Amino acid sequence: AFRDDENCHKQVSPIRGGGSRNTSPSGRVGSRNTSPSRQKVIKTKPRGLDEETVATFGKVVHPDVQMEDNIWAMLPEDLLNEILARVPPFMIFRLRSVCKRWNLILQDHSFLKFHSQVPSHGPCLLTFWKNSQTPQCSVFSLPLKTWYRIPFNFLPQWAFWLVGSSGGLVCFSGLDGLTFRTLVCNPLTQTWRTLPSMNYDQQRQLIVVVDRTDKSFKVIATSDIYGDRSLPTEVYDSKIDKWTVQQIMPAVNLCSSKMAYCDSRLYLETLSPLGLMMYRLDLGYWEHIPAKFPRSLLDGYLVAGTHKRLFLVGRIGLYSTLQSMRIWELDHAKIMWVEISRMPPKYFRALLRLSAERFECFGQDNLICFTSWNQGKGLLYDVDKKVWSWIAGCALQSFNSQVCFYEPRFDASIH
Repeated sequence: AFRDDENCHKQVSPIRGGGSRNTSPSGRVGSRNTSPSRQKVIKTKPRGLDEETVATFGKVVHPDVQMEDNIWAMLPEDLLNEILARVPPFMIFRLRSVCKRWNLILQDHSFLKFHSQVPSHGPCLLTFWKNSQTPQCSVFSLPLKTWYRIPFNFLPQWAFWLVGSSGGLVCFSGLDGLTFRTLVCNPLTQTWRTLPSMNYDQQRQLIVVVDRTDKSFKVIATSDIYGDRSLPTEVYDSKIDKWTVQQIMPAVNLCSSKMAYCDSRLYLETLSPLGLMMYRLDLGYWEHIPAKFPRSLLDGYLVAGTHKRLFLVGRIGLYSTLQSMRIWELDHAKIMWVEISRMPPKYFRALLRLSAERFECFGQDNLICFTSWNQGKGLLYDVDKKVWSWIAGCALQSFNSQVCFYEPRFDASIH
């Protein structure tokens, strides 16, 4: 069943804005702490209306609202679709078990049409791991600041790992026996399918890209997972359900296999020649960009932002006591990295107590997430608002967890 992760923290630090919200009884208007023997009825007149709030054991008690079953049972289907389309996706997932009618509505094309027209729920963090070979998945909703558990037993029993997510779809790759396989699924609809085999059947570095305009997706396979760059680039297109062979990446010395997809372009870091390798998905060829990295960069992650923005995140400094985490943005005109932000020292020390601490970094929609598995911490940076905030929860405490940004959508199709 779909439920809140019972073992995780229910209240986490705010993702947007500064300071935590006061949710204690003493911070609520119209109530105050009183002993059981001195319960009172406190009268206030907000906006000129009489209102009674009963303070009982320091908590506000609201009368139950009686729902007329006969009225809701006759609710027109188009109006019901309008209402359900605006309910947070994780709440809708629970409603599938209410009755057969609602389960069918949530799979109906008319509901999916309404759902596709409302604003997105907002970004989430999806964590995936295996517990005794059983796939486990938790999703942290940034707007709701709550962890949710998603059952993942609908996937086949392969030895697979998380590739990434785009537009509501999540991509996995792994081994079905000795065969390298790739699958794409929608966690909300619990639907999935295996992609056909590549022309060169080897474990590859993959990235998934969804095009919501024509309701299709692509999967890009670059070099071999062990670094063999003699393999040609292959691209899967869901519209034709096949892989096509593209240009072989030129001989370069990659910094890492981490990739970022931005504005129909795929970017990788290179040491020799120094800079970036860029793959044009629309034209199907590779190009080198001589963008030199900042001096004393110890480790760098490429992160894609919105509106063609490409970020570089990494540690600077030769000695542990002098290290800091910084963020740069690529100036496409001048072909150079421009520093835009630095992680405050208190966050850096809390995230990485030791200079050798392993961390991961990824982003979406100008949000950058840092995770440190040894300490079970997650840190979020909003590039636009320039706000740093912690993410709490036990789903980040598993050392073998894999994490990515995720946008929950019912209308994301695997076909």
